[in-house]
Amino acid sequence: MVMDEVHYLADKFRGAVWEEVLIHLMESVQVISLSATVSNAEEFGEWLQAVRGDTAVIVSESRPVPLYQHVLIGNRLIDLFNDDGSVNQALFKTEREALRRIRTPRHKGRGDDENRLSRPEVIEKLQFNQMLPVITFIFSRQGCDSAVKQCLAANLRLTTSEEREEIRVTAARFTSTINSEDLELLGHNEWLAALERGIAAHHAGLLPVFKSCVEELFQRGLLKAIFATETLALGINMPARTVLLEKLSKWNGEAHVPITPGEYTQLTGRAGRRGIDIEGNAVVMWSPTVDSASAAGLAATRTYPLRSSFSPTYNMSINLLERYGRERARNSLKSSFAQFQADRAVVGLDRQIRKNSEAIKEYQTETLCHLGNFAEYAKIRREIKQAETLISKRSRIDNKQRAHLEQELTGYRKSLRQHPCHSCNDREAHARIAERADRLIRENEGLLARVDSRTNVIAKTFDRVTQVLAKLDYLAGDQVTPTGKMLSKIYAESDLAIAETIKSGLLEKLSDIEIAAVLSVFLFESRKPEPPKIPNSQVQDALKEVVSIWSRLHNLESEYDVKTQKEPDFGFCWMAFRWGGGHGLNSVLRNSDLSVGDFVRSIKQLIDLLNQVAGAKPELRDKCLSAIKKLDRGVVIYLGGLS
Repeated sequence: MVMDEVHYLADKFRGAVWEEVLIHLMESVQVISLSATVSNAEEFGEWLQAVRGDTAVIVSESRPVPLYQHVLIGNRLIDLFNDDGSVNQALFKTEREALRRIRTPRHKGRGDDENRLSRPEVIEKLQFNQMLPVITFIFSRQGCDSAVKQCLAANLRLTTSEEREEIRVTAARFTSTINSEDLELLGHNEWLAALERGIAAHHAGLLPVFKSCVEELFQRGLLKAIFATETLALGINMPARTVLLEKLSKWNGEAHVPITPGEYTQLTGRAGRRGIDIEGNAVVMWSPTVDSASAAGLAATRTYPLRSSFSPTYNMSINLLERYGRERARNSLKSSFAQFQADRAVVGLDRQIRKNSEAIKEYQTETLCHLGNFAEYAKIRREIKQAETLISKRSRIDNKQRAHLEQELTGYRKSLRQHPCHSCNDREAHARIAERADRLIRENEGLLARVDSRTNVIAKTFDRVTQVLAKLDYLAGDQVTPTGKMLSKIYAESDLAIAETIKSGLLEKLSDIEIAAVLSVFLFESRKPEPPKIPNSQVQDALKEVVSIWSRLHNLESEYDVKTQKEPDFGFCWMAFRWGGGHGLNSVLRNSDLSVGDFVRSIKQLIDLLNQVAGAKPELRDKCLSAIKKLDRGVVIYLGGLS
C-alpha cells in the first residue's frame, strides 16, 4: 500500500472510528505487522477475522539479531542469564558483595555512588568492550541534558576527525536558516560541541530541528552515545548496539513506578542493528534499588497486551451521524476492537453466572421443606439480620428513628416465629444452605451489572454523547444542526468546550492575538501549578466566561456519565499573547521553565487549532488567519514541525 493511499483514507475518515479506518486500510493491505512486544496478537487476529473474514495469524518470536542481557555492578559487566536461559547465580554473589561494601561502617551514609561508574566512565567501558553506539534511557529530560554536560566536562571524545567534520557539515545543513543571535540563545555551541564528540540528548523538549539532526547523525553511525527519554523507544528508527537502563522505575506524573515488562522489552528492543550487528546488548546499571532479580523478571517476561482505550468523542459522534446515520454508526462502533475485547470479558462473566445459577438451583432443592416455603423463611431471617446490623451501626440515630427500626425488627421476629418452617427439625441445616445460595445470588447480581456495563459499551457511550449534543442543540434528533456542523470541524481534545466557547460569541469581541491567548487554555498542560499571568482585562473577562462554560459542561457531562472535558489551563496564555505581539523569544520565555522545543510545539498546536476555528466559524476566519501570521514567525518557522 502506498503512502498516498494512507493519507487519502486518513483524511477521508478524519474524526471517524480508528478501527473502521484500519478496516478500510486493510482492504488494500495483505499483511499487517505487529510489534514483537504485543502478546495478544491472536486476539487481534480474531477481531480481524470477525470484521474482515479469512485471517491468518503468524507469530514469530525469533529475533534476527540476538539480544544479550547484562548487569553492570561497579566496574564489572556480568551476564544476566546463562546459556540455558537460567539466571546467572554468580550475579547474585557479586550483588551481595556490593551490598556488604555499602553497609560497612567505612561506607555507611555515603550511598553507593562510589561503587558506580560515572556516566562518562560507563560510556568508556562500553567503548572498550566494543559495545557502542549506546542509547542510555534516563526517563528525565533534565537528566538527559545533565548527562551530556557531564560527558563534555569529562572531555569524552568518541569520534574521529573525519567523523567530526561530517557532523559539522550535517549540523550546519540543519541550522542554516537560524540567525546567529537565536543560535546563541538556543545553546547551539554546546549542542554542536557534544555532537562533534559523538554525544547527544534526545527527548520531547528538544528543538525539532535539533532532534531531526540527532536522529540522522545517529542513523548514520556518527553519534556513539545518546541519552534519551522513553519517547525514543516509540516510532523512531534509531537502533543501537547497546541499550543501557540506569533505573527500572520512572515518574508517571504522580509517583515513581516500576517499568513494566512490556516497557522493558520495548526499550531494550532498540539494541542490535539488523545487517550491522551480530548481537545486541541490554545493560542494567545495578544499585541497591535496582536488583538483578527485578531485571531478570522483566527480561524474561513477554506480556504486553494490546488494549483498546477507544471511546467516541463529540467530534467523532457528529461526523459519524452526518456520514452514516445512527444505525450504521452504532454498528460500526459495535465492530470496534474495544467492543470486541469488552465482549470477550463478558464471556467469562457469563460462564461464572451460569455456574452460580446451577449451584443456586441445587441449594434451593436441598432447602425444600415439607412444612412450607423455606426461601420465604430465609428471606425473613435476612431482613432481621440487616435490621439488627443497621441498629448496631447507627449509634447516633435519634430516638424516633431507633423506635421505628425496633418496631420493624419486632414485626420481622413475629413473622419468623409464625412461619410454618420455623418448627422444622432441619431448619438450621436448611438455613446454612440458603445462606450459601443467597451469597451466590448477590454475587450474580454484581456479575450481571458488570455484564450490562460491558454489553455494547461503546455504542452506549455514543448514545450518551449524542444525548449531550442534543441537549446543547448540536443535534436535532439525528440531524446535525448548523452548530453541529461547526463542531464537526473541531478536532482538538476539548472539542465541545471549544465549540461552546465559539458558540457563545465571546471570541468575536476579541482581537486576533487575544483569541489566540484564549484558545491556548484548551491545549496547554502546565508542568507546575503557578499563578497565571493574564495579558489584559479583555482576555481576563473572556477566560472567566470560558471557566463558566467548562463548569456547566462538567456538570452536564457528569449527569450523562460522559468523560469530561479537560479543565482550562492558563499557563501558556501570557506567552502566546506576548509572542503574537512581536516580543522576542528571550523576553517571552524569561522566568519560565518551558524549553524552546516545548514552546515551539505549543505554538504549532495553537496554530493548528486557529486553523480549525477559522474553518469552523467564517466570522472568525480573518482574525484567526491574522493571529496565525503573527504567531508563525522566527523560531516557530525554522524550528517548527510537531514531533
